[in-house]
Parts: sequence; structure tokens; C-alpha cells
Amino acid sequence: MSKKLDGKVALVTGSGRGIGRAIALKLASEGARVVVNDLDADPAMEVVEAVKAMGGEAVACLGSVTAPDFAERFVGTAVQHFKAVDIVVNNAGYTWDNVIQKMTDEQWYAMLDVHLTAPFRILRAVQPVIRAQAKADAEAGRRVVRKVVNISSVAGLFGNAGQANYSTAKAGITGMTMTLAKEWGRMNTTVNCVAYGFIKTRLTEASADANATANIEGREIKVGVNPDLLAMMERSIPLGRGGTPDEAAGAVYLFCIPESDYVSGQTLICSGGLTGI
Repeated sequence: MSKKLDGKVALVTGSGRGIGRAIALKLASEGARVVVNDLDADPAMEVVEAVKAMGGEAVACLGSVTAPDFAERFVGTAVQHFKAVDIVVNNAGYTWDNVIQKMTDEQWYAMLDVHLTAPFRILRAVQPVIRAQAKADAEAGRRVVRKVVNISSVAGLFGNAGQANYSTAKAGITGMTMTLAKEWGRMNTTVNCVAYGFIKTRLTEASADANATANIEGREIKVGVNPDLLAMMERSIPLGRGGTPDEAAGAVYLFCIPESDYVSGQTLICSGGLTGI
């Protein structure tokens, strides 16, 4: 039986762990061939092997999405291995919080670089590929709809104390989404956005260690949430809990399947019913 994404080629940034991993596996489970990205080789290759174990195809493109040459390498990996691009998911990112009077320029630009500049560069690099494919489709009398899904946050829609950098970047990606929906419609490409609420990943899970950190691009970034604070956060969510990576991936999947071919320029909130912070 055919799957909804048979033959499609999907690029997913930050897909070695957490939400990105779940997105890559979900798209692969429906037939997509996936370009997996992570900073580190081990998690990226684990996802590649997981895709192959389910009978799919995947390759890895390692490195930081903020590197100046990353976008061309990422898109080039898809073209080299799979000869096409059908789905782009700009998922990679992390948070580096502080109140504005204590926030450094490094913190500010780090969030803009990973959440806004990196997706911009990737979409700029992939546009000629999608344009050429759309032209070939038109000449052959085919109608093929391609998909871009950018990842935002409820912090980008409603703001969040201590996250001026992250909220600003995530608000920016919604603006980019609406603009490219207007520019890329002529290429039969939809551009949409998913804004996440509280999703349980290694960066947000409960931690009894107030000093827990993760090394991200050479920076020791504080991770984890105080268990009492986490419980309070979850009580504020109408569904009564944080989301899982698989549930987060489901929201992206909705924008990638044929049923959403006439939906573009939209932001879907995936937050368990939370509509503000």
C-alpha cells in the first residue's frame, strides 16, 4: 500500500535528537527519504540507521546550521543523494535565556542566528532547486506541491519573560513564513509554521540539578526545569501536560501531506490548548 510521502525528499535540521528526530522518523515512516542533520555524528547516524531499519532511505549532513557554508552543503546533500527536494523543515534550535538588562550581545545574536538567519540561508539556497523542479513539472504537465515547515514557538506569538532573544527570533520566523508563502506560491510550494508550547525534550525535562548544562556549539547552556516549576507549567496547559516529541512531529506532518496542499502562510499552535504564556 502506498504511503502519503512516497518518493518525497525531506530535509530536517536538528534531527538527531528530540523533536527533530521524531519529525524525521515520522516523515520516513510515510515514505519520505530524509536528510538528517545534527551537530554530532552519533545521534545523526542513529537516526539514519533507524530510518534504514524501517526500510527507508536517509543520509546525514553534520554541522551547525549557523555555519556560513551549511545551507549549501545541506541542500547539496539532498540533490547529490536523492536528486530532489520536496520538504524542508527548519527545526534546529535551543534557548539561552536571560532578562534583557542582563542579556549579552552574544546571547542575542546566538538566538537570531540559529532560529532566523539559518532558516533564511537554507531557504535562499533551496529556492533555485525548487524553482527548477517546478519549471520541469509545468513543462511535463505535472502538478507537484512542495512543502516548507518552519518552527516557531508560543513565545514568538505571545512573548515570554526572560526570552527577549528567543521570542524575537521566533516572531521573525512567522513573518518569513507569511512572506515566502506569497513568493513561493507560484512554484506550487506551501510555506507554513508550527508554534510549539511546552514539549518535553532533553532541554526542557525536569532536573533536580539547578546547574545542569548541555554543550551546544561550544557553549555550556543551562538546561532542565525545576520539578516544581515544571509541575506548575503543566497545570497551566488545558490538556494538563507537556507534549511529547512524537506529538510535536504530528503537527509538522499535517503540513507535509497532500491533504494540506491548499494551506499556506499559516501558523499552527501545537501547545495542548495553551494560547498564551
